[in-house]
Amino acid sequence: MKCPFCQHDDTQVLDTRISEEGDSIRRRRRCTHCDKRFTTYERVELSMPIIVKKNGTRSEFESSKLRGSLMLALRKRPVSAAAIDTAIASIEEKLLNSGQREVDSGYVGELVMQELKRLDKIAYIRFASVYKNFEDLAEFQEAIAEVGHPRK
Repeated sequence: MKCPFCQHDDTQVLDTRISEEGDSIRRRRRCTHCDKRFTTYERVELSMPIIVKKNGTRSEFESSKLRGSLMLALRKRPVSAAAIDTAIASIEEKLLNSGQREVDSGYVGELVMQELKRLDKIAYIRFASVYKNFEDLAEFQEAIAEVGHPRK
């Protein structure tokens, strides 16, 4: 760690503590060259993979876009905000755990469909009808048969 005062490369750690929130480490350091003291913080930096779209363009992962897609499919459906937050966290965790630097937008779409199928069958069908771009009624009926159980 470089000293912020004299730019010397050699510093000594005097004290290490975990923050109250538990999400960072605070280190008290001393420069061996100028003898000045300073504090550094270490935090985990998680980077989401880049999303590769169907046309080949790449864009940063945006949680707000994911939330917007879920909210649109779940519009006027009896699903709690907590359940939506859990679904978003699950999708983000799967993306992080994939270990890939880039993922296809189709993979993200499949993850969204898995979560919607679990949350609400109607929202799943809404999303699938746009995502899979159904060409005819037969494809729509197949999607309904996949999630539905006929009522008696």
